[in-house]
Amino acid sequence: MGNPNDTIAAIATPNGVGAIGIIRVSGPEALPLVNPLFPAKDLSKVPSHTLHFGPLKYQDVLLDEVLLSVFKAPHSYTGEHSVEISCHGSPYILQKVMECLIAQGIRPAEAGEFTMRAFLNGKLDLSQAEAVADLIVSETSAAHQAALHQMRGGFANKIRDLRTQLLNFTSLIELELDFAEEDVEFAHRPHLVALLEEIAGEVQQLIASFRLGNVIKSGVKIVLAGRPNAGKSTLLNALLNEERAIVSPIAGTTRDAIEDTLIMEGIRFRFIDTAGIRDAEDSLESIGIARTHEKLREAQIIVYLYDVNTLTEEELLSDMATMPQDKEIILVANKMDAINTATLPKREGHLYIAAKNGDNIELLKSTLIQRLHLNARPGDDTIITNIRHFHALQRIMEAIHNIKSGMHSGLSSDLLVIDIRRALHEMGEISGEISSDEILGNIFSKFCIGK
Repeated sequence: MGNPNDTIAAIATPNGVGAIGIIRVSGPEALPLVNPLFPAKDLSKVPSHTLHFGPLKYQDVLLDEVLLSVFKAPHSYTGEHSVEISCHGSPYILQKVMECLIAQGIRPAEAGEFTMRAFLNGKLDLSQAEAVADLIVSETSAAHQAALHQMRGGFANKIRDLRTQLLNFTSLIELELDFAEEDVEFAHRPHLVALLEEIAGEVQQLIASFRLGNVIKSGVKIVLAGRPNAGKSTLLNALLNEERAIVSPIAGTTRDAIEDTLIMEGIRFRFIDTAGIRDAEDSLESIGIARTHEKLREAQIIVYLYDVNTLTEEELLSDMATMPQDKEIILVANKMDAINTATLPKREGHLYIAAKNGDNIELLKSTLIQRLHLNARPGDDTIITNIRHFHALQRIMEAIHNIKSGMHSGLSSDLLVIDIRRALHEMGEISGEISSDEILGNIFSKFCIGK
């Protein structure tokens, strides 16, 4: 990131023509550097959190009539003096305003620089700053709710409180080391054990929530697999309720993977229709089948679809042998509309549908949700969606385990402190109380410019 003492600016609205475009300016000189472009008011004298309408000019040339929002430090998103210029959404106007601001001595902001300044100025902790990025890209109600909960403090507040208590114990243990020859105990060991149990319980619950959190953030990849003419493309169309894939009685019509998404219960399901599994009849189909196996390896759930009229038990067992063994597989018998169901021997655990008519499609959808084994739902508890937090929590659990083992085996206080400090470090990494420039740079570089 650039010099934090610079005043920065960026277009905060997406590219393209719109009714309104917004340019954000933040920094110690935001007010005096913007003021020459907006002569209608003395921005240094107006109250914070006020709106001002007037002409925006540069060297007596009218750029636009704008609405200026003024926020004075420390009561702004970044904690600095900030100005937001709302003008017409013409790309030309926005670019021209940016050029004039740069001519005034304002530097273009880097990706995530506004939010990084909010973090550095104590307006957000690091986990909250990361939640801002998640909130911006949220595509479902579940992702939105999880990001909003974390942005308001979420689990970081819990971790911070526990870290403070553990830090106090560490201070007492280290004080004991200064009086080692007098054999005194300042840190009551049963209290430390109770605190470690509390931390372990909280951390384990957060770790367990990551399965749901990862689904909320990234969605669920569902691969529709089966032999040619099993009805995979028809099923995809039925699930999406639109003609997304070409349906044909000719075997091998689907040569490449076709993907689309569906939101169910606030979670994004990504359905992938694949080429039928069989011995390829030409090189193009061979490529499609190879991609099918690649998608099967990437899937979280495989829906194996077969024609209930034609597939034998031996063929089913043969196909199952080619499936990845570590995947959740739902066996679905299709084309129930073309068979006498009264004489059909039902296979236990299989779903029976007629994709062409839409029969039992809702049952399949509910089964997909059940097979995710997600016992929690957004809003019930704090949910971890960030892989960095997940790995830090795992390292905290490892350190807590080592501390408890050391206490049980009678390890000396000076050695116990090593693992306690490690736990404290990992807890501080989550909230940003302890963070390297490399970690900060990596996190904020993923933000969009203007945020």
